[in-house]
Amino acid sequence: MLASVVSATLLGVEGHLVTVEVHVSPGLPSYTVVGLPDTAVRESRERVRAAVLSSGLVFPQHRITVNLAPGAVRKHGAGLDLAVALGILVATDALPADVLEGTAVLGELGLDGTVRGVPGMLALVDSLARRGVERVIVPASDAAEAALVHGVHVRAAEHLGALRDCCKGEAPWPDWDPLPAPRPDEDDDVDLGEVRGLPWARRALEAAAAGGHHLLFSGPPGAGKTMLARRLATILPAPDPAEALEVTRIHSAAGHAPVGGLARRRPFRAPHHTASVPALVGGGSGRPTPGEVTLAHRGALFLDELGEFHPGALDALRQPLEERAVRIARQAVSVTFPADFQLVACTNPCPCGLGPPWCGCSELQRARYRRRLSAPLLDRFDLRVAVRPPEPGAPTGESSAVVRERVAAAFARQADRYRHRAWCRNAHVPAGALSEMVPLHGDAAEAWLTECDVRRLTGRGAARVRRVARTLADLDDVAEVAAAHVALASMLREDVP
Repeated sequence: MLASVVSATLLGVEGHLVTVEVHVSPGLPSYTVVGLPDTAVRESRERVRAAVLSSGLVFPQHRITVNLAPGAVRKHGAGLDLAVALGILVATDALPADVLEGTAVLGELGLDGTVRGVPGMLALVDSLARRGVERVIVPASDAAEAALVHGVHVRAAEHLGALRDCCKGEAPWPDWDPLPAPRPDEDDDVDLGEVRGLPWARRALEAAAAGGHHLLFSGPPGAGKTMLARRLATILPAPDPAEALEVTRIHSAAGHAPVGGLARRRPFRAPHHTASVPALVGGGSGRPTPGEVTLAHRGALFLDELGEFHPGALDALRQPLEERAVRIARQAVSVTFPADFQLVACTNPCPCGLGPPWCGCSELQRARYRRRLSAPLLDRFDLRVAVRPPEPGAPTGESSAVVRERVAAAFARQADRYRHRAWCRNAHVPAGALSEMVPLHGDAAEAWLTECDVRRLTGRGAARVRRVARTLADLDDVAEVAAAHVALASMLREDVP
C-alpha cells in the first residue's frame, strides 16, 4: 500500500524533482503531508479528496501519509495535486502499480476533478528532462508548452476520471491545442531610421548592442534619449535556440506563459521609476520571485528617468551588473536568479531637465539630483553620452535592419573568438583575461595608457574603455584594436550627468 510518483516544484526560476510517496495503512482516517510543504501544498488534501470523489472514484477511509522528498527542499504551489491523487489511486490498487514507471506527473486539481495548469510548466518539464525523465503527464492547457522541451513525450490530462481510464488503457489519450499564434511585436512599429540626427548617440547605441555594454544617455527633454534607447530592441539579433529556451523558461516560471513557441526576440524590459528593490532585483516575502533584471536576462533593461528611481533600488543593481546573477538569501531558502542583461538608461542633467546654461535650478538642487546616481553605479556604465537636440531638418540615419546586420556580424566574431570561454560578449571579458583576449599593440596601447592617465580612470573604467574599443573594432571588421578605436571608446565615456 505504498506508491511513489515523480513530480517537480519550482524554486526560483528552476524546477526541482520531487518524489511524492503515498502510504495508505489501516487506522483512523487521517491525511498527513510531510516534507516542508507550504500552505498550498498542505491544502491539497481537501482538493484531492473532493476531486477523487467527484470523479466517481473511491477515496480510502484509512490513514494516508504523503511524503515529499527530498525533505530539505521547500515545496510550493498546487502543482503536486495530481501526483498525490494518482499516488493514492496506485496505493489503493485503483491503478496498476507499474502504470507510472518512468513518468512524471504535474498539475493542480479542481474540486470537480478538472486538471488545471500550473505556472512554470516549461521550467518544470525542462528540469525533469535533465534528470532523465522521458514521459510526463501534464494538464491539457499546458501540454503545448511542455512539448517545447525536446526529448520528452507529453501526455495531456483534462480530468482525473478520464486520466484514470487513459492510464488503464480503457480510453485514448486526448490531443491538446497548440500554443496561440504570436502577437505582432511592438518593436515592429518603431525603427532606428526614424531617428533624425544624433550620429554620436546612434554610434553608442550600436556599440552597446554589439558588445553587450551598459549605456547611459543624458540630456534635456526632447533630445531623443528615450526614442533612441527604445530602438535598441530593434537592432539586437534574435537569440540562438539555447538562449531562446532559457528566456522562455524564465518567463514561464515568472507566470508569463509563452505565446507562439520559444522566444523569438531578446527581452526588453522597461519598468516604471517607482519600482521597488524586490521588483528590480527579485525577492519579496515568502517564496522569492524573479525581478526585472532576471526577466531581462539575455536582453536589455531600460530605465527611463534614471534620476527618479529610488537610490537604494539603483544601488541594488551594482552587484548584478558585475556578477550577472542575483543571489537571494532568506531564512528558509537561498535562490540564485540569472541576470545576464545590459542596462540602458536615460536621465536629465538636473531636476528641471534643461541643464546649464538654460537651467533655473539652484546649485543645491543640482547637487542633490546628482547624488541620486552614485559614483559606483555611474562607473559601471561602459558608454555615457550627452545627447543634444538635433538640428531642425537633420537627416535620418540607417534603418534598424541595416544596423542589425552589422551587430549580428559582430556577435558572430565574438562567438568565434570566445568559443572556448565561459563568456561570449566583449562586455563580459574578465579583467584578468583582457591582456590575452583584447591585446593592444603600438599606438593603441599608448593611446589607452594616455587616456587612463589624462582622464584618471579607475581600474574598472580603464577596462571598460578597452572592451568598448574591442567592440568598435569588431563593428569595423578588423582583427586588431587601433588607436582610433581606443580614442572613440574614451570619447563615448563622457562625464555625465
